[in-house]
Amino acid sequence: MSRILVIDDELSIRRLLQILLQGAGHEILLAEDVSHGLHELALHKPDMLVLDLGLPDLDGLEVLKHLREWTQLPVLVLSARPDPADKVSALDLGADDYLTKPFDSAELLARTRALLRRVLPPENDAVISLGDLCVDQANHQASYNSRAIPLTPIEFSLLAQLARHAGRVLTHAHLLNAVWGPKATDQSHYLRVHFAHLRRKLKAAGLSGELIRNEPGIGYRLLDSANQSDPAR
Repeated sequence: MSRILVIDDELSIRRLLQILLQGAGHEILLAEDVSHGLHELALHKPDMLVLDLGLPDLDGLEVLKHLREWTQLPVLVLSARPDPADKVSALDLGADDYLTKPFDSAELLARTRALLRRVLPPENDAVISLGDLCVDQANHQASYNSRAIPLTPIEFSLLAQLARHAGRVLTHAHLLNAVWGPKATDQSHYLRVHFAHLRRKLKAAGLSGELIRNEPGIGYRLLDSANQSDPAR
């Protein structure tokens, strides 16, 4: 059973989410503002956060910014703000997904399941397998068809970030924060250089050079299927 924290100032939304998520088998923590929510977060260590943006004591975008300085907890933003700029800002600041109110209950549950699948397994079992590509997080090793791929620590960290969220675009800011820290979030040239090296090494190992996709102006994505071998090999 997963533990989900909901921070939303609307009582009706909190009650609805409690009914939906408890009905799906999750343990639910409820908070009406950021102060209460951070207390619950520190005390109970949830597996996922559902976050409203329009909170009475602090804007949800500021909450996201502070959270990503110390945790990669999966965050689903649930907001009444329809402006695409708010969605982009939330994703850039580290939100994993964004759903606009009013929302469809089945879609909310589906997105929740998808985010919870991305929660890292225990460190002693932290091997991500994508076809014949294996990313061993505990030992910081990557292999393809059981053959090790020689990666630098930064290249491995970038690959591991993408593997944890295979099929999903990770923004430049997310990757820079996760690998280099919050002070590097405007250094997008770091990504161009290191992803070029990473692609070459994956291709040399037999994988397709298209396995890692660049989404211009947004970020990078690892294809769901890692069995795309290089057709030239």
